[in-house]
Amino acid sequence: MGNIYAGVDLGGTTVKLGLLTDEASLIRKWEIPTRKDDGGKQVIPDIAASIKKNMEEEGIRFSELAGAGLGVPGPIRQDGYLEVCVNIGPGMRDMNPVKDLSGLLGGIPVKGGNDANVAALGEMWQGGGKGYRDVVAVTLGTGVGGGVILDGHIVAGSKGMGGEIGHMVMDWDWKEAEVCNCGNRGCLEQIASATGIARHARIFMRESDRPSVLRDLQRVTARDVFDAAKAGDGLAEDVADYCMMYLARAMAYVSQVVDPEIFVIGGGVSRAGQYLLDLIKEHYDPLIKLTRGKAKLALARLGNDAGIYGAAKMVIDEREK
Repeated sequence: MGNIYAGVDLGGTTVKLGLLTDEASLIRKWEIPTRKDDGGKQVIPDIAASIKKNMEEEGIRFSELAGAGLGVPGPIRQDGYLEVCVNIGPGMRDMNPVKDLSGLLGGIPVKGGNDANVAALGEMWQGGGKGYRDVVAVTLGTGVGGGVILDGHIVAGSKGMGGEIGHMVMDWDWKEAEVCNCGNRGCLEQIASATGIARHARIFMRESDRPSVLRDLQRVTARDVFDAAKAGDGLAEDVADYCMMYLARAMAYVSQVVDPEIFVIGGGVSRAGQYLLDLIKEHYDPLIKLTRGKAKLALARLGNDAGIYGAAKMVIDEREK
């Protein structure tokens, strides 16, 4: 079977966990609630206890656990220090979950990373970026997440903020009073996320009297926008085109800096499939003129498992250094 690793993807509602081999064979995966009482202080002990319990149920000796990887929703430094963990609580602020988890698991190697970067590593290893070493992953969900992988390794940055493309300010003429969660206005996340797309559909409908099937809906979602656009609804087409134009611009900027082989697009919005990729490509390709070779565009494949694969891969790579 080879070495066994635990992959942990810590989210605001649930913690996704898996046991994997160094050959990417998934032995078991499961979830536990993210316990936020007491400010989230029990989250790391819960994770350790759950790993031990599931190994026992699987008939795996604890001595066979070679390491654990931990993805967290916040900026985490190379030494494991976490300044703040988004949507968890004050119990996971100014602490070192990597050291804590290692101690609770008998001192085994533990490696931590930002959840978006870790998911990007998972997609590079066994998902939409498999076969490539220079990958940028873009997650279009409630927000816009990103992860940069160069030569097979996460680019985390000095403060763990590497890959935060959702908070690139893209619209400098932003007219709305709403402020992004980061405090800026006109961030990519406000335009190209699922919530941003739905919001722009409401703006487009408010600013014109064009007919659209979207007007018949009580609550418009990004999926509604893309379904209507695919069916030829003119207003929905314009909304999708506008939002993906800004995403394509952001990707072009990133491409000029890190020169990836491939962009992997995931998150709920990616369910729009090839239509989404074609729309991005239409705006992306003309912006890259220095070289004939453009970064490929692909859809993510691992879904909610990307984080556990990436977390395991992170600690595998750390042990092989």
